[in-house]
Amino acid sequence: MANRLQQTIALQTKISPQQIQMIKLLELPTMQLEERIKREIEDNIVLEEDSDAKSEEQSDGIELPEKISVDEYIGKEDDTPSYKARANNFSKDDKQRPVYITEGRSLGESLIEQLRFRQLTSEEMVVAAYIVGSIDDDGYLRRDLVSLSDDLAFTRGMEVSVEEIERILALVQELEPAGIGARTLQECLQLQLARQRLDTPTKRLAAKIVNSHFEAFAKKHYERLIQRLAVSEAEFRDAIDHIRGLSPKPGNLYADGGIDTAPYIVPDFLLDNSEGAMSLALNSAGIPEVRISRRYHDMMRDMVAPDGTVKAKDKEALQFVKSKIDSAKWFISAIKQRQDTLMRTMQTILELQREYFADGDKSKLRPMILKDVADRTGLDVSTISRVVNSKYIQTSFGIILLKSLFSEGMQTSSGEEVSSHEIKKILQDCIDTEDKRHPLTDENLMDILNDKGYRIARRTVAKYREMLDIPVARMRKQI
Repeated sequence: MANRLQQTIALQTKISPQQIQMIKLLELPTMQLEERIKREIEDNIVLEEDSDAKSEEQSDGIELPEKISVDEYIGKEDDTPSYKARANNFSKDDKQRPVYITEGRSLGESLIEQLRFRQLTSEEMVVAAYIVGSIDDDGYLRRDLVSLSDDLAFTRGMEVSVEEIERILALVQELEPAGIGARTLQECLQLQLARQRLDTPTKRLAAKIVNSHFEAFAKKHYERLIQRLAVSEAEFRDAIDHIRGLSPKPGNLYADGGIDTAPYIVPDFLLDNSEGAMSLALNSAGIPEVRISRRYHDMMRDMVAPDGTVKAKDKEALQFVKSKIDSAKWFISAIKQRQDTLMRTMQTILELQREYFADGDKSKLRPMILKDVADRTGLDVSTISRVVNSKYIQTSFGIILLKSLFSEGMQTSSGEEVSSHEIKKILQDCIDTEDKRHPLTDENLMDILNDKGYRIARRTVAKYREMLDIPVARMRKQI
């Protein structure tokens, strides 16, 4: 079979390295942008932090004198190999050592430390450590003991009976926090109640409900339980309140390295409407200003003779500095373009949701999708998506996630278009004011919304209720 040459025409879309850099910078929130700029300063020797930031020209870089044109004397011979554009400030024998970040103790570390104070044999310690390693982040042991026995046989070569694992598990369940190592919610609550002194009628009734009537309690068959236990509603309510005071997920105390708090948020935008007029600004606190170092500009000027020629020994160094300056200019330009794109997008969102930003009332949020902002700014929908993703704005009524401002529209019976946020607020208000003895079902909520002019189906009510993290009517029932 003969070889043949064939020409084909194909249309391809390629993204330049500068565009890729711009896209990546656009996605970064403020805290990560600060880290990215500092890393670029470390990687690019011609970039330096501009503490003064006196003028725009300094942050843009430094222009060469008119008589000196780098492109002219490098010209077509600018074929610097890619490896020469990298700065390797270490030898082959150097080892890259990882940087360890100290955090709080994890749940497993805390349990293992407590086990060391127990009088356990080496074999028991291995089994106990294996049980601890099988406990999930919520503090539960989700695996059955037969599987643990099989795993110990295959991985450790230890023949441990299920009864022996059960005995060591009981030792693990004695550790802190109370309820750790439970296999079910009922067992978790039982372990916590067992640590308490049942010295009051309320505690004894709570223990009786958890131990003997847990299924009816979980299904909230309260009237049936009151009759079966022969107690008053007040006594039953006190016992239920005591059970609710227990932790259903004891491992949460050690979540994320021992810190059970919300993540620290740095807003990307600052909105001030204290004087009646809305003033929008980017949060630039902590973001370093960068510029191209004059020292490397002077170095390039010294390597160029008055007649515009370059010595052979200096040519490679000149090409290296030029590539670093070009990279620095691209990076600075990408930072400025990011700022312009963010402000342009946020100004448009502010115009679309001006009523909401005036006082923070969610019912005033207008229906808005990414395409609405893209059409007004002239940017692509994917660009708008990158801008609003993981970005926050600080207002007088709190820090708001930009993504939460977007919602689809829905028409009322009068033809008016409203946001889904308004419907969610009505649902929340209805559920907050409902009779907890007879909570509103999804059908009841649908009828209320239809009476108010919102044409909405029951399944949509259920979807919005789940988005608000509100359980079904049966689970909201109280005495």
